[in-house]
Amino acid sequence: MTEEAEPKPPVTLPQIFALFARIGLTSFGGGLSAWIYREVVDRRGWMSEDEFLAGLTLAQIIPGPNVINISIYIGQRLRGGAGSVVAALALLLPPMLVAVGLLYLFHAYGQLAWLHNLLEGIAAGAIGLTFSIAPPGMRRRPTAGRP
Repeated sequence: MTEEAEPKPPVTLPQIFALFARIGLTSFGGGLSAWIYREVVDRRGWMSEDEFLAGLTLAQIIPGPNVINISIYIGQRLRGGAGSVVAALALLLPPMLVAVGLLYLFHAYGQLAWLHNLLEGIAAGAIGLTFSIAPPGMRRRPTAGRP
């Protein structure tokens, strides 16, 4: 006797928004497709691996950023046109609002000397970190006989 799987309740638009907003707010750099895969396929079971990979292939073929394309695909598969709009907006809108908020704060307090010093220190640290990860062939090697 085979056991039938219970049908899962449909994914709601707020659930889609919450997931993609979290990804948009906490992501930096690459690897988002893998993160989205883990969330949508592994953790939540909203899609099968084959469905996701088909969408990822499509997202890489059509013009535009892959992450936006895959979010639109996932939203469409889960909730149709509304889902695709919600997923794309959730991925883009919250980080944009944070950036606008930071811009407002910098505009309001940008004339403070300590703030300029702080930002210059952060920039110097970022430059130092960038140089510290240079490939070994690009690092200056000490030569024998020279201090």
